[in-house]
Amino acid sequence: MLSDIRNNWTIEEIDSVYHSPLLELIFRAASLHRKYNDTAEVQVCTLLSIKTGGCTEDCAYCPQAARYNTGVTVHALMQQDEVLDYARKAKEAGSTRFCMGAAWREVRDNRDFDRVIEMVKGVNEMGMEVCCTLGMLTEDQAKKLADAGLYAYNHNLDTSSEYYNEIITTRTYDDRLQTLDNVRKAGVTVCCGGIIGLGETHDDRIKMLHTLVTLPEHPESVPINALVRVKGTPLENNPKVDVWDMIKMIATARILMPKTMVRLSAGRTEMSVAEQAMFFMDGAN
Repeated sequence: MLSDIRNNWTIEEIDSVYHSPLLELIFRAASLHRKYNDTAEVQVCTLLSIKTGGCTEDCAYCPQAARYNTGVTVHALMQQDEVLDYARKAKEAGSTRFCMGAAWREVRDNRDFDRVIEMVKGVNEMGMEVCCTLGMLTEDQAKKLADAGLYAYNHNLDTSSEYYNEIITTRTYDDRLQTLDNVRKAGVTVCCGGIIGLGETHDDRIKMLHTLVTLPEHPESVPINALVRVKGTPLENNPKVDVWDMIKMIATARILMPKTMVRLSAGRTEMSVAEQAMFFMDGAN
């Protein structure tokens, strides 16, 4: 019998898992979830936008892109004491991971990056898992963040390589994979997932999962996001993501990556408590 932890899944095998009868899929995912994870524990993460809006990218789902009129107010990089105050409150509220996001295309070696380094040090000293999502990153920049105590770096693939250009044209899929490689080389854990509801096909979802599961190491964390339809973005009129599609994605991700933290991320506020309970039963952490 093949090991549960594999990096050699084929597209055909993933397709077979994804399209298996729903209750069979849920049972298989729930069984692996119980085998490799503490199902009585849910990790709570807090995400803070430390620099908001004005981004030069054209990600079709994102309200922070400068080219879309979404009503987002542009804010410069926050002050360190303000960020650390948010982190303290998050910890008191039960969060064990604190993620700082900046609406940048890429990290630049300047005073703003130096300030982020100090924020990472500060949150790390609180005993929380520190995560950042700052755009593209060089190997040297990843090393500096690692030395400051960064635990995880979030950089999502969003969708399949084939559908990617329909959603983003200002950077390539290979750019994303290179950043993930740079993060790995620095010894930082990888947080990488995708978004469903962008107009992609089931095949695109399967191909995205195939890319994740055939990386040299599975990401330690895989966020499964449902598109949040924001007025002013090109995808504002996309249909709401079907709950069964979300269940299938989480269950398939759990089966492919049994030890990974599968995260129920964007879109959950539009889902009922009963729906969210199903997600945690079939594999979300």
